[in-house]
Amino acid sequence: MPRNKLTRGLLLTFTLALILSGCGGTKNNNAASGSEAGAGNTETATDAPAQKVTINMMHLWPAGSSAQQNKLVGQIIDEYQKEHPNVTIKQEVLENEQYKNKLKVLSASNELPDVGITWAAGFMEPYVKGGLFAPLDDILGGAQLKDKFVAGTTEAYAVDGKTYALPIELNISPIYYNKDIFAKHNLQVPATYEEFKQVVKTLSDNGVAPVALGNKDRWTGSLWYMYLADRIAGSDTLKKATNGTGSFDDPGLIQAAAEVQTLVDMNAFNKGFNGLSNDEGKSEFMNEKAAMYLMGTWELPNFTTNPDIPQEFKDKVGFFKFPTVDGGKGNINSWVGGPGVGLFVAESSKVKEEAKAFVEYFVSKWGEESVTTAGVIPATKVDTANSNLPQLYVDLLNELNNASSITLFADVQMKPGAAQVHLDMIQALFGKAVTPEQFAAKHKEAVEKGN
Repeated sequence: MPRNKLTRGLLLTFTLALILSGCGGTKNNNAASGSEAGAGNTETATDAPAQKVTINMMHLWPAGSSAQQNKLVGQIIDEYQKEHPNVTIKQEVLENEQYKNKLKVLSASNELPDVGITWAAGFMEPYVKGGLFAPLDDILGGAQLKDKFVAGTTEAYAVDGKTYALPIELNISPIYYNKDIFAKHNLQVPATYEEFKQVVKTLSDNGVAPVALGNKDRWTGSLWYMYLADRIAGSDTLKKATNGTGSFDDPGLIQAAAEVQTLVDMNAFNKGFNGLSNDEGKSEFMNEKAAMYLMGTWELPNFTTNPDIPQEFKDKVGFFKFPTVDGGKGNINSWVGGPGVGLFVAESSKVKEEAKAFVEYFVSKWGEESVTTAGVIPATKVDTANSNLPQLYVDLLNELNNASSITLFADVQMKPGAAQVHLDMIQALFGKAVTPEQFAAKHKEAVEKGN
């Protein structure tokens, strides 16, 4: 395939069914105009001006850490307001962990935004069961979005046969690395875990932090455990343990936890990693103080399209797949990832139909423009044949299409109670406050509780 060119309809062949194994309302003074979602009318049949509407949107793309996504959100909102002069979209922007915490608070106090961001599966389920999210099947089946999503993506946002959010991203999680640091220390990209540990040892012996990690957010460390579990015990074992049809006391999963602590003992991660946020950990990689960084492809803009990042640095960034473990059951083309965030509409929003119309418009525009403007991989099908794209983006998109399996992030898969235990135990594991056996036992207990 020629550099920077993609075959038309490349994403059509990718099926995210591989991924999955296994109250509320905004208090505002807007009066709903009664328009149908997607209608886009700004005047009534009598040519009277359409009623003024304000839609409150809360998202997690700050201008600092997610510059290209933030720019695209603003662009879509500007376009929508120009086409719908009676509508005003008000944004509230928070970073990832602040966003999750505020979403919980707002749901408890009956103050969800009209439009917001959610994750799939277990994360979303309590909001749906609590009657907080509105079904979006009407706009999913409408002319603007019908048959536009990559197969398997919207299913991750369905509960009891209804779809409660629309995904806008697809992600896999590579290990990004600094090619200059590797070259300076005569290092090759590792294909096996033993080779990876040798890379870690060489870098650490030479005073370079091998891996950038901010584990205060905990899901960041979960990526390392999940990959080790996948490579040692196999993706099916991990999925079954997560959904309760298997168990975390599987020897391979316990070994994976032990390997996490082996990496800690080898000084694989930057100093103070357990007390740093993801953004703080990431800065170690962005400032070239750490050689590697394991993270989802939502970070691609910082390595490809973000004009605020020096091109000199972007040219240094490569990636490799998480290495295989000798004797392990996993394979090199198995990824941790899945559908990214999606948009929901609050069930009790006083402008619910207008909010749905905006979500329908937003998802459509995001799919069209996210590739070239933001450099992210959308959940909707996009023809990229005539796009001049960075090679890093092209290569990772090809990897996504060639994945043998994709395991959804553990804290997203799990029910909220189990997910909280998982995250707490991840930080304890990295901090060596629990043994691998205790780590497994706590997980087993949490999953068996089923909440």
